[in-house]
Amino acid sequence: MRAAPLLFGLVLLATPAHAAPRSEYVTMVLQAFAAKVECPGTDVVYQDLVQKAQEMQLPDGTTEQVRKAIAFMHTGGKMGERADDGVMREVAVATKTTDLDQKRLGMTTWCETQKSRLAGFIRAKN
Repeated sequence: MRAAPLLFGLVLLATPAHAAPRSEYVTMVLQAFAAKVECPGTDVVYQDLVQKAQEMQLPDGTTEQVRKAIAFMHTGGKMGERADDGVMREVAVATKTTDLDQKRLGMTTWCETQKSRLAGFIRAKN
């Protein structure tokens, strides 16, 4: 039984340190692009998403990888690129939670909420 705490500790050490922040980041990127599609007059500030990934100490290229994975999943593989299984799972979870939020709040309220939640990552189109 003494091996159980040791095994648990080893599992924690083997888990990528960037997994939790990356899933939060994937959700943020998905919601920014969803706002662009669903909320009239909204655009994504891509460079600020890249900067946020850097601040979160995510690997270079994470924003583009996530963007392509979202496009791949939401177009049935017609656009974007399939990412590794971890990113694809995170995109699937982010999609499901975003869909649930949109249904629960209604699209108008969801869009208004995103303006403050994602300030700096989305903006009004010029």
